[in-house]
Amino acid sequence: MSTELPDRLSSDPRSPFYNAELLERGVGIRFKGVEKTNVEEYCVSEGWVRVAAGKARDRFGNPLTIKLTGTVEAYLREEPEAPEAV
Repeated sequence: MSTELPDRLSSDPRSPFYNAELLERGVGIRFKGVEKTNVEEYCVSEGWVRVAAGKARDRFGNPLTIKLTGTVEAYLREEPEAPEAV
């Protein structure tokens, strides 16, 4: 698999932008230069992220989200390397 990330990615399996393989590898998001861990969906070209709004849920049990605009950087998180045996 290439290290190229899609322009838009969602963590919701019902979304057409959902990609389980990438999410399992670990995708990191920097929003306005700050690491975000609660991102539900992002779009790099349009410059927005959707983050969970606390513990609030809609009537179907899905988290409520807020759309924030700004500079978005997506990257693959590096796997911690196992120490070499001596």
